[in-house]
Amino acid sequence: MDVEILGRALNTLPVGDDHPYRSGPWRPQTVERAATGLDVVGEIPKDLDGVYLRNTENPVHPAIAAYHPFDGDGMVHVVGFRDGKAFYRNRFVRTDGFVAEQGAGRSLWAGIAEPPEVAGRPGWGARGAMKDASSTDIVVHAGVALTSFYQCGELYRLDPLTLDTLGKSTWDGRFPERGVSAHTKVDPATGELLFFNYGKEKPYLNYGVVDSRNRLVHYGEVELPGPRLQQGKHAARLHPDLPLRLGVIPRHGGKVTWFEAESTFVLHFVNAYEDGHEIVLDGFFQSDPEGRDATFPGDQRYARMFRMLSLDGMGTRLHRWRLNLATGKATEERATDTITEFGMVNPRNAGRPYRYTYASTGEPGWFLFDGFVKHDLLTGREERYRYGAGVFGSETAFAARAGSQGEDDGYLITMTTDMNADRSECLIFDARRVTDGPVARIRLPERVCSGTHSTWAPGAELPGWRDAEDPAAAVGLAQA
Repeated sequence: MDVEILGRALNTLPVGDDHPYRSGPWRPQTVERAATGLDVVGEIPKDLDGVYLRNTENPVHPAIAAYHPFDGDGMVHVVGFRDGKAFYRNRFVRTDGFVAEQGAGRSLWAGIAEPPEVAGRPGWGARGAMKDASSTDIVVHAGVALTSFYQCGELYRLDPLTLDTLGKSTWDGRFPERGVSAHTKVDPATGELLFFNYGKEKPYLNYGVVDSRNRLVHYGEVELPGPRLQQGKHAARLHPDLPLRLGVIPRHGGKVTWFEAESTFVLHFVNAYEDGHEIVLDGFFQSDPEGRDATFPGDQRYARMFRMLSLDGMGTRLHRWRLNLATGKATEERATDTITEFGMVNPRNAGRPYRYTYASTGEPGWFLFDGFVKHDLLTGREERYRYGAGVFGSETAFAARAGSQGEDDGYLITMTTDMNADRSECLIFDARRVTDGPVARIRLPERVCSGTHSTWAPGAELPGWRDAEDPAAAVGLAQA
């Protein structure tokens, strides 16, 4: 393995840090690396062509008062595959907040578990006073990787090959002042980016569309009766007497049709599509959104703060809602009793009828993924793979096989943190035979911090992808 050091971040975390989400599987990185000649167990499929990108909350400074794992700075990892070869890089997202705190040598903004008034400077986001860490999500749109933050912020533009930060999305000066939330979606058929944002001041919710040429073509208000955060209080609380409200809006604006369903929180939806007069919507129903009966097996000083992080504590299960536009009524049913979350689909089926989703299973009591399940929504069959005791993964992104035809004709890719061997690997599974285990295990140069959201981008959509004989030397956007 050939490894090049690309950079080092100033790190002021305490030596021997014992915070449960800054140690163990969540121990952060401070070094940026590029690696080629990676050690491989098995064989990298030659019809796997593109890049796996994963975002990570990766702190380098202690919090002002109380650190929450969603507060860490954005660090993106990429593993690229071409012609049976692979390369790896990891880089911090050069957000305004990251750069300022590197200069100050300490945290300057409040985190989600801290009162906004402890912030030393004006901040960003729906709460205000927070740092826009751009550490939640990542997608690729118009050939550029975009990182985002769950409390709304900038969309930081990254070269998907080199991971150089290219600046922020501007949309010709029309980027929303209140920013964009994580969980943007890209329609593979039209190339459009769909997004929303929210805040405590009216308008409380907005929705927009950016076309395949990176032009904002729609942005408008979704009317709500009031803010979802009131009286300066920011702790999540379920009101079981109030129904879940689901809205259907025409893609480029128009009247919202609202539906009511059983009260719950939904952290992630998997997919949605039209079926006659109905919208079929799949996501993860939480039986206990406040995690009231959850147990935290770590230091009990942190039990209350982290009770709403574990999948078993929240009771997250795949669920289906049918929204009938003709009658205005919603019907719903649980798709499985198996606890999973963070579902991924073949990107070609996003917004369209589909059969399979690949969702993570959780380590009891922790915000850690110990495996995944392939859900067959047609037959109800489930196929499970577990990484093994002490090994934790990230979202399993689906990569269609070059020239594939069937929905599950492709590969699943994830990045693991192995606490037993003190190492990390990128695993490749045949999506049709997940229980067989990985067809290839690619050793990474360092044990990486556990992480969540990821995406796959085919090589055909990446500028500069075929400009060099070796994919690790591809030109990319930064040098184009």
